[in-house]
Amino acid sequence: MKRTNFTGVREFVFQGFSNFQEYQLTLFVVFFALYLLTLAGNVIIVSIIRIDHYLHTPMYFFLSVLSTSETFYSLVIIPRMLGSLVGLSQTISLECCETQLYFFLGFGITNCLLLAVMGYDRYVAICNPLHYPIIMNWRVCVILASSVCATGFLLSLVQAVSIFRLPFCNSLIEHFFCDVRPILNLACEVPVINDILTFVLTLLVITVPATFLFISYALIISTILKITSADGWKKTFATCSSHLTVVVIHYGCASIVYFKPKSENTRDQDQLISVTYTVITPLLNPVVYSLRNKEVQDALRKVMGRKSLL
Repeated sequence: MKRTNFTGVREFVFQGFSNFQEYQLTLFVVFFALYLLTLAGNVIIVSIIRIDHYLHTPMYFFLSVLSTSETFYSLVIIPRMLGSLVGLSQTISLECCETQLYFFLGFGITNCLLLAVMGYDRYVAICNPLHYPIIMNWRVCVILASSVCATGFLLSLVQAVSIFRLPFCNSLIEHFFCDVRPILNLACEVPVINDILTFVLTLLVITVPATFLFISYALIISTILKITSADGWKKTFATCSSHLTVVVIHYGCASIVYFKPKSENTRDQDQLISVTYTVITPLLNPVVYSLRNKEVQDALRKVMGRKSLL
């Protein structure tokens, strides 16, 4: 195919929230507050799990890894977005854009896979409790967490390299960060192989883990329904409800963004959904697990009680 408009773009410009020009200061205040809450919440979760030895279990180990990943996930996107809202540079070099996309996808994929691993942990704990300490020993937990992170960043590398090998004919990104579709829209041409690769990676990262989680929770629910004790039923369900809430929102947003046909994309809709999974979803992890998890609440009270005595 002939590339008539290829100009060798080396720098991109974010269009950001230009449709909401009069609300940019308000958006900055709101997003900055949510960002601080996200950082504080995830740091508290990781610290509490590390301090309280009662939380030294596989479930909370994976939660601490997820909180750490969510923290870095936010760091990749939000600081630059906040800067653009207060009039700082809207431009980004080709190399920095590729780096941002790589880390955004790396941590994002890691989070998706971690949620699937956490679902497996809950399945083993509830459906096979007698063998749980053997199946989910610390060696297995470390291997699972390491494998998830390595897989996330390997798939991210494949996607980022495939996109940034393309020639770009436009430099205006109709978004507030470097995401897959907004960048592909700037390419002079998008080979079919890129569309196929994006679709396959989306299936691997969203559909396969979501299907695995659906089957796991179907088995978990069937086991819970066999519990005769009301207290036992509530306690068992409570250990899953926090995780299930985060799963539904996380996979729901990702599915809308990456499975929606291109023809249905509108800039404002994409930005609203993107704000949800880049700003709000990372905050949900500490909020849901602290407000709906009795063990985390008890551990937090213990730590606060110690500090008040000092």
